[in-house]
This record gives sequence, structure tokens and C-alpha cells, in this order.
Amino acid sequence: MITPKINGDVIKKYLNEGKRFDGRGFDEFREIIIEPNVSKKAEGSARVKIGKTEVIVGIKMDIGTPYPDSMDKGNLITSAEILPMSSGRIELGKPGFESIEIGRITDRVLRESGFIDFKGLCIKEGEKVWNLYVDIYSINDDGNLLDAAGIGAVAALKWARMPKYDEETGKADYHEHRDELPLDENVPISLTFHKVGDHFIIDPNREEEDFSETRITLGSKKGIISSIQKGESHQVSVEDFGKVLDRMEVVWKEVLKSIEKQIEKNKK
Repeated sequence: MITPKINGDVIKKYLNEGKRFDGRGFDEFREIIIEPNVSKKAEGSARVKIGKTEVIVGIKMDIGTPYPDSMDKGNLITSAEILPMSSGRIELGKPGFESIEIGRITDRVLRESGFIDFKGLCIKEGEKVWNLYVDIYSINDDGNLLDAAGIGAVAALKWARMPKYDEETGKADYHEHRDELPLDENVPISLTFHKVGDHFIIDPNREEEDFSETRITLGSKKGIISSIQKGESHQVSVEDFGKVLDRMEVVWKEVLKSIEKQIEKNKK
């Protein structure tokens, strides 16, 4: 049974009164739950739930060749897929624009933050490096898949273990995983602000996101912004962007505290 969507005018009326339908403040996330190692076949994995939104992120590795402009660095390949079972908005077939966008934004947050030491993924300069795959799958879309994907990617990378490289065969031994990935101890996170009517809110549910007119995703590590991505059709004024930056610091601290606590608790 498909329940009717809440009218956009009603949502905007609530926001004008300083309220949201679920009782949260404008800068308040739903509960974030991170579950480790949900896949036995991946080098690392995580299930993330933000309210009813749920994603699974898996990390896989294999041996490849470096790109010509980075001969001493490993490769990062990030992809996302919004499964049709997770959302009535998605049709069967190739990943659509929204899936591609989630993969690209998550990749940028990881890459631009300096979280991954790509030189630490080099096996032999100019010849062999580790390919690092971050695969994101939505299980249920109740809004804010972007931030759920970012949290899941960071957690899965933190929990991942590298396959052993066999010097004799020149191949990866997937029966033995020992070393952690070469990562910075400070984790990056993405925070996405959506503008509904005249108000920016964090972590929208599905109904709120459906009426979002502008989206700003900020990638941040140690409170320093490393990437900015604007989405949707409406422009963002300098004044609005300044307000988002002011609010970002408070939200970042609260979300980071929850993420780091759960990552450390479930570390191998």
C-alpha cells in the first residue's frame, strides 16, 4: 500500500512555525545506527540506518595498474545503486542519475579530504597498485541517502582489512586479511542541507526531500571543509550559504561524535 504524500504547502507551513513533522529541530539528525561487517565476501562492510533510511556499503580490493598521472598511487572507484526495492521512484535498469550522483559525491568527499593515503596503496611504482572499490547500495530510501552513503563508506573503510599480497605469485591472497587500510585517523563526513521553502534543514525524510528546492553537500574533516556540491535547480544566495556554514560546525560535531563512537566500538 502506498500512502499519500504530505502536501508541500503543509510541510512549508510547519517549517515557518519552526517545526518538523517528526518533532526534530532543523539541525537535528534522526538516530544513526552503524552495523559492522555485514558481508562475508567484502574486505570491509557496513550497514547504516538513519531513521528508516538504510544503506549497505562494501569494500573490495584487487590488483591493478596505476593511472599515468599518479604512478605511485592506488586507485579509488566509487559506485552507488539505488535498488528498486528501496524506492518506488526507481525503475529497473541501469543506475540512473541519482545513483551516479551519490557515487560521485561520496568519491569526492573521500578523495578531497585526504582520508585515504593513496601512496600507501602502491605495490610497485609504475606497475602494480591496489584498486579500492567502494560499492554503495540503498536498501530503503526515506530521505538523505547522500549522508547515509558517506557515513557507510567511511565506516566500511575503517573496518576493512587488506588482502595479503603474495610476492611469489604477484597476486592477492584473499584467504588472509591482516593490515588496515592506509587511512587518516580523522574521519571525513558529508552533511547535506536541503532548502524547503525559506528554510534549510538537515537530514530530511522522504517527504521533506521531495519538496526540496536546493541542496548543498559539504564534505568536512576536522571541521575543515574539503568539498562542496550543490544540487537541484534553485540558486543559493551568498547570505544563505553563509548561514549554512555557520550551522554546519555545530551539526558536524554532533554527527562526528556518534560516528566515531560506533566505529571505535566495533573495531576489530
